[in-house]
Amino acid sequence: MKLASYIREPRISCGLVTERGIIDIPSHCSGPVRPHSIKEILIRGPECLKQIAELEKTAASFLDPAQLKFMAPVPRPGKLLGLAGNFCEHIRETGKSLGLTESPAKTTVPRPFLMPPTAATGHRSTIPWPAYSEQVDYEIELAVMIGRHTYCIPPHKAREHIAGYLIANDISARSVTFSAGRAVRPWDEFYDWLNGKWSDGFLPLGPWLVTADEIPDPQNLQLELKVNGEIRQKANTSQMIFSVDQIVSFLSHLMTLEPGDCIATGTPAGVGMATGQFLQPGDTIECSIERIGTLTNILGPRPPSLYRPLIGSESA
Repeated sequence: MKLASYIREPRISCGLVTERGIIDIPSHCSGPVRPHSIKEILIRGPECLKQIAELEKTAASFLDPAQLKFMAPVPRPGKLLGLAGNFCEHIRETGKSLGLTESPAKTTVPRPFLMPPTAATGHRSTIPWPAYSEQVDYEIELAVMIGRHTYCIPPHKAREHIAGYLIANDISARSVTFSAGRAVRPWDEFYDWLNGKWSDGFLPLGPWLVTADEIPDPQNLQLELKVNGEIRQKANTSQMIFSVDQIVSFLSHLMTLEPGDCIATGTPAGVGMATGQFLQPGDTIECSIERIGTLTNILGPRPPSLYRPLIGSESA
């Protein structure tokens, strides 16, 4: 099934996505305790999901998706995790050498990083241009949502802990203005790259959560990203260096994963950093993944001035 989060005044609600429209779950669930969020549904577990699946047979009213303001399926995840360099061709296009004679999955480990919950935003939202960058880039990624308490599990147990899948667009600031006039130190380049992932609304997620039972093989999904209708990225999740199972297992040995935590599993080749085709204000970005749908967002206007703390004043 597909589960979406959206604003239904005066609060955020959640619904079951069907061909006839969206069934608002809090309005249709019976009983003394009604789930009001996808995270609450995940915490309650399989029985709650079964109850929600039955709503399609009995629902009398449906919401029009075109009239809703979508949020990320879990609007403020406890943890947002990304994965750097999980497609060989993307690593090569950025000018980096793998430096390996064997498959990276056999000789290295994943490279995860954390993002703030405020980076999460939803389908059809406008992405704010950051105050600290002149270049903004796109990255389509398959994202995984955790469904239960997950700690130190082997790869073959990972699917038991996955609630479902969604699309992530890992928006990235490629040129940080606060580097102007800065004394050079080790690791500056890495931290500039990492800081470029943290801006508000820089991780659109959605358009909804597709439960794991609808995607039996997450390692065979077509991905495609378009900017203003032009294809910029096209790949298959079979090309990932580390599989979904390996990623979830690895992360579970670094930290406890909890219901609603979201993991973006890496982007394929075709990013603007490699082609020189960065995003411009007003661009429409469409991210499509087989069996999930299309996540659409627009990039907002540039700020009137950019943050340059080391050159004495802010400037355009």
